[in-house]
Amino acid sequence: MRAVIQRVTRASVTVAGEVTGEINLGLLVLLGVGQGDTEADAQWLAEKIAALRIFEDAEGKMNRSVVDVGGGMLVVSQFTLFASTRKGTRPSFNDAAKPDLAIPLYEAFNRFASAALGRPVATGRFAALMDVALVNNGPVTIVIDTKTRE
Repeated sequence: MRAVIQRVTRASVTVAGEVTGEINLGLLVLLGVGQGDTEADAQWLAEKIAALRIFEDAEGKMNRSVVDVGGGMLVVSQFTLFASTRKGTRPSFNDAAKPDLAIPLYEAFNRFASAALGRPVATGRFAALMDVALVNNGPVTIVIDTKTRE
């Protein structure tokens, strides 16, 4: 799995004119599921993201997690995180998991993230054309891949 995590002051996702998920202070997680990913990857990644100390403490140092600050989490599926541009200029998405694997792992990630956060996560809609709006705070953007555990 690959995740792009952005610290935000607010974020939302809209599908066909309907807001399907929104948060104020918290994390926007763009989540890609790859071939060979497992539920163990989903759990490790969800717990890692919830514990990331990327919010400032009273001294202005990044010492607090989204849990510590009582923030929200908005999770948006994004298979394009597995794009390969090795050949030519048209990306290949062969490394992205097919829906029969990706959907259950996306849902598992959301369950694990909700448990780690202590409340439900907001979400987009899997495989939908989504408009994602955000205000990146910092800016702080972190990329994590479960294959390298970094």
